[in-house]
Amino acid sequence: MAKVRLVLDSNVWISGLLWTGIPHQIIRGAEAGDFVPVTIPAIMDEVREALSRPKFAPRIAALNTSVGELMESLLSIVEVIHEPRLEPVIPQDPDDDKILACAVASRAQWIVSGDNHLLALRRYRGIPIGTPKQFWNAWARRSR
Repeated sequence: MAKVRLVLDSNVWISGLLWTGIPHQIIRGAEAGDFVPVTIPAIMDEVREALSRPKFAPRIAALNTSVGELMESLLSIVEVIHEPRLEPVIPQDPDDDKILACAVASRAQWIVSGDNHLLALRRYRGIPIGTPKQFWNAWARRSR
């Protein structure tokens, strides 16, 4: 069975790197080779910037790690593609367009996000957009 290519929004990366739960299970699945997370430099920059915020410093310290180590582990499991171009899709939050562009350019089979603007689309160019739980449940059904 071909590995599922997916694009994780930065909020999913943050949650999965710092806490347990389904986003963490998705990252573990990627580490095990079950999924191929595809990303672009702009998404990785957003994750690094978010992890560097003071509000996450206590959690990162409690995990006995650093932003650099978290980014290194993340970059070891992703496929990074060149920044794709896409016409604007989400005028309320143009930053979300990079997630859609990455998914289209990488031929992803899923976009996993907690962002309401993206989730409201449900699909983009045939690519399902869902929460971590929706993706996890769909993948579990597929892999049986």
